[in-house]
Amino acid sequence: MASPGNAPEPVIELRGVEKHYQMGDTLVKALHGVDLKILPGDYISILGPSGCGKSTMLNILGCLDQPTIGQYFLSGQDVSQLSDDDLSQVRGKRLGFIFQSYNLIQQLTVVENIEVPLYYQGVTEKESREIAVALAEKVGLGTRLDHRPTELSGGQQQRVAIARALANDPAVILADEATGNLDSKSGGDILQIFDELNADGKTLILITHDEGMAMRTSRTIRLKDGSVAYDSYTERQLA
Repeated sequence: MASPGNAPEPVIELRGVEKHYQMGDTLVKALHGVDLKILPGDYISILGPSGCGKSTMLNILGCLDQPTIGQYFLSGQDVSQLSDDDLSQVRGKRLGFIFQSYNLIQQLTVVENIEVPLYYQGVTEKESREIAVALAEKVGLGTRLDHRPTELSGGQQQRVAIARALANDPAVILADEATGNLDSKSGGDILQIFDELNADGKTLILITHDEGMAMRTSRTIRLKDGSVAYDSYTERQLA
């Protein structure tokens, strides 16, 4: 294990993060007192029962929402208090998202769906197409470039979503129940792609309730009542 002086800088750091919601007369603390460091190349599963704070954690990590209290550093930048426009820029440049429902644009082809993030980053049409084709081939869809989502299986649609998430070469990939709509074979294929991406050095955070998925990752974080109840990295550090 590297000494503290040689340890890499976290790609994500949460310091005392809390998220509160007002529901009528009740103040709900969805997250409270969360301290977390995620290093480049981490392969993490975040688990917990319904209502434990997984979705809120995803929204905070994905810059879709902001902490009520605390700080969130992404690639060294405090993004806790950024404006909505600035958060959108951060999401577009540093984060890749993979959702259970794929969230593909039905009117676009495979290659066009992959190109969407690049369009918003101002990448030229020629370069965008080259990147999209290479990513389609990377996820095994090189022969399906002109197909639309309705012409693809669920597993193939999720492959498109993975390629799209990789298009902007993000610092972190966030996957929310990414195999939830897939059969076991297709789900296993998607997890194999995740394994390969991590082996290539990508930082992946999987939000899941699937213990089998968690067993594949190198680090497991369990949430309970809005707090980190268990972190396998911390447990190893303390061992």
